[in-house]
Amino acid sequence: MAKSRSTGPEDYARPLRRLFVGLLVLVLIGLFLLWRIDSPRVERFRAALVDRVVPSFDWALLPITKAAAMIDEFQSYASLYEQNQELRRELQQMKAWREAALQLEQKNARLLDLNQVRLDPKLTHVTGVVLADSGSPFRQSVLLNVGARDGIRDGWATMDGIGLVGRISGVGERTSRVILLTDSNSRVPVTVQPSGQRALLSGDNSALPPLEFLEDADLVRPGDRVVTSGDGAMLPAGLLVGQVAMGTDRRLRVVLSADYERLEFLRVLRSHDLTPITDAGALIAPPPAPPEAEAETGEGTATSPDPADQGSTGDVTEGSPGQGGADG
Repeated sequence: MAKSRSTGPEDYARPLRRLFVGLLVLVLIGLFLLWRIDSPRVERFRAALVDRVVPSFDWALLPITKAAAMIDEFQSYASLYEQNQELRRELQQMKAWREAALQLEQKNARLLDLNQVRLDPKLTHVTGVVLADSGSPFRQSVLLNVGARDGIRDGWATMDGIGLVGRISGVGERTSRVILLTDSNSRVPVTVQPSGQRALLSGDNSALPPLEFLEDADLVRPGDRVVTSGDGAMLPAGLLVGQVAMGTDRRLRVVLSADYERLEFLRVLRSHDLTPITDAGALIAPPPAPPEAEAETGEGTATSPDPADQGSTGDVTEGSPGQGGADG
């Protein structure tokens, strides 16, 4: 029994596709041969064909033209994006350079301030860079990059471009430590001007150290100038410390002239005339002798016989019998 074969659209479309492809190939081959023939007549025919066909194909070339324009615009956008990224990178570099320039400007200003400070001609100085800040609730000090090889000694005063910062409290071969005026272990004798009252500036780990042991606090007013007094030959006299201010606890305190927020360079004052501090215990005076010992020493001195007095007494005693015998 024979099977019935059903026909569909695919059976008719396949021969048509083959026919269309064959005709297209023939047309392309004809165009190729037409463009390859070198003849004046064929050249005129080609020119006429191009003039006739190409203008009417503008609508067909429009997608290609638009696609080419889009590609050009995309390339232009990509170029703009790269330029934008390059400008952003340059802007970041410029910000970094600007920050570096500001830091250099600040350092230059600090150095100029150091050079403009007028000091005693007898005092020479060494300028050091602050390497580290070991500030803590219990100790406030900084580390300088100058030490024993630069002739630094314990006890020498250190200043920034404005006022006194502290004193050297430890010297190494290449570095030295500066104890700040705000440290709880710092005690500096000062003079309040213009009253001339002497006091002791005692650090208490705060930004405003108090004035202690004032001779007459009634003569001191907020805004008075505070300088070192030079008592004890520990620090040179006349170094600016700050100004008097009234604290929140109603105690007289000192607003320090030195900028503790930006300690970058410090000037170490060489004071060779001062006795260098070699032993911290030597700063404490020996206790006075008790009154009983002084009384015993005084009595012993009063009862001790004087050889001169003994001699004179002997002469008189020897002379008395002689005189009695003569009278007799």
